[in-house]
Amino acid sequence: MTPEQQIIIGESPAFLEVIEQTSRAASHDRAVLVIGERGTGKELIAARLHYLSPRWEQNFVQVNCAALPDTLLESELFGHEAGSFTGAAGKRIGRFEEADKGTLFLDEIATTSLSAQEKILRITEYGTFQRVGSNKILNTDVRLIGATNIDLPEAADLGEFRHDLLDRLALDVITLPPLRARKDDIIILAFHFGQKIAQERSWQSFPGFSESMSQTMMDYHWPGNIRELKNVVERAVYYAEHEYDPIDQIILDPFNSPYRPKRPPIKEIKQQARDISEMPKALPGPKDFQTLTMKFERELLQQALKDNKFNQRQAADYLSLSYHQLRHQLKKHALL
Repeated sequence: MTPEQQIIIGESPAFLEVIEQTSRAASHDRAVLVIGERGTGKELIAARLHYLSPRWEQNFVQVNCAALPDTLLESELFGHEAGSFTGAAGKRIGRFEEADKGTLFLDEIATTSLSAQEKILRITEYGTFQRVGSNKILNTDVRLIGATNIDLPEAADLGEFRHDLLDRLALDVITLPPLRARKDDIIILAFHFGQKIAQERSWQSFPGFSESMSQTMMDYHWPGNIRELKNVVERAVYYAEHEYDPIDQIILDPFNSPYRPKRPPIKEIKQQARDISEMPKALPGPKDFQTLTMKFERELLQQALKDNKFNQRQAADYLSLSYHQLRHQLKKHALL
């Protein structure tokens, strides 16, 4: 992400307070945590922290921890030596080495394994690490920024995140307000997104929004925050027939249809998994409680993913779990 791409727009008090805190945090060289709901712009704040810091001329390296399984994440972060695991044909430089003298942004840091967290802790404390498959101690000088959309203190209390790493990362915690707490910014942001799409459509100018559409946007609660607002505005401008009248048609939920497939209730999927686990075995004999429990949980997770078209967030809601809890269960049963 280049400095020119970091357009952060807003004038609401909640937004300006975050911008001021970000500017203060950029001046020091310690780790920072950026907390916020999905779609609130955590990656933009992370970039701003880097480009306002003394390290702005050095590398700004980004890693989405949730996009990589545990087996690959440690190699991605710390690098590996040739032959350290199947498929490791040559030595690989990790992201901590790549970001030396600069900034490393770990998005979705809460999804990292406890093993990776221990190694990240060592780097934050001593500036040292080892590549996967090597005993050699390497040094790196990296400013770490972590981001997540979950309650990290609660995750630490549940044993899903290391308390000691949380303490190291929490020197500065920037919590981004959701869009519903930034009412003054909704129309400003919408106009900005609308102008960009109008340019893509080669319009001479952007006509703005009708009164009714503006009111609808102001009244909506925006669970997907700025990212959802951007999608709604883009859809509205693309659907507009011409460039002269204010944009008037808005579709908040593109999935809203009387023909939308309905998912079965959660009790149904649990009963299906229970029926499978309770099927008589070919050979009678003692049962291993732990094995049967693990099998039931795995089948339940597999069925939930299948019924929700492998959308993990929907599957989490389906099972009345948080997204982070579902990810933990998927890793536990080797489904990631």
